[in-house]
Amino acid sequence: MKFADFQPGMIIEAGPRRIEETEMLAFARSYDPQWFHVDGKAAGKGRFGALIASGWQTCGIAMELAVRAVLHDSESFASPGVEEVRWPHPVMSGDELRLRAEVLEVRTSRSRPELGVLRWRWHLLNQDGKEVLELTATSLFDLKPEAPRG
Repeated sequence: MKFADFQPGMIIEAGPRRIEETEMLAFARSYDPQWFHVDGKAAGKGRFGALIASGWQTCGIAMELAVRAVLHDSESFASPGVEEVRWPHPVMSGDELRLRAEVLEVRTSRSRPELGVLRWRWHLLNQDGKEVLELTATSLFDLKPEAPRG
């Protein structure tokens, strides 16, 4: 999608994206090696009864889905950050995750008119419709005309 295609109130859906235990373990061993992410035996005795994915991995999966659905051919080039990150339910091995994103705001930067600003709220849901991630992201878009190539 191009920046001009976004409209406040627009809903964007992407997925599903299945997550498997081997992927969860590989991520957690590298980036979030807490026992409930890396030790199946201990996690089986824990609050959730099994290994759960790192919340940071769920953020990465949401980003993957957003890129595949809308950002890959856009003018998007950066993000100044996210806000209100929440993980209301755990992600388990075998979950099928889908992204539902709501466009909150679309505007041109007041101080830099060559920048488009998109604020959108992402909800990552599992196959049962339970929300496993909610965040509000801001994406920046380069609105300068492309220089001739070659």
